[in-house]
Amino acid sequence: MLGEGGHTAEIVRLVELLGEAYAYHYLLAAEDPLSEQWIRIPGPVHRVQRPRAKQESWLSVAWHLLVSSWQSFQVVRRVRPHALLGSGPALMVPVALFAKLFGARIIHVETGSRVTRLSLTGRLMYRWADLFFVQWSDLQKKYPRAIYAGRLY
Repeated sequence: MLGEGGHTAEIVRLVELLGEAYAYHYLLAAEDPLSEQWIRIPGPVHRVQRPRAKQESWLSVAWHLLVSSWQSFQVVRRVRPHALLGSGPALMVPVALFAKLFGARIIHVETGSRVTRLSLTGRLMYRWADLFFVQWSDLQKKYPRAIYAGRLY
């Protein structure tokens, strides 16, 4: 699950560390024109609408969340992932919910930009994730179920 900017860099780096032994599918926001070019280990790319944007009205967020959830459900139903790996964009929340319902393991890596407090996505995923990693030791102290793994890069 790729987000934009740092989220993409973190997951691409993690996929490189995991290697080519796995079959990867990539999920990106439909509005993200850049992340796909950073993928180094090939796999099918799926796109869904972003559930929310910064500075968006709640009415608009509700509509986009509905659309994104439907699209996410369709992708998860087709792909049937064994695991979902993501680093924090809002897009991860509906995808993770459906993936969990279909029996997938959820692995969340809180983005490295979060040093003292989890992101909104991180706070939600902390409850659902089978594995929850943080990149700063201070966060692991606040969230004891989290696994401190150090920085991805």
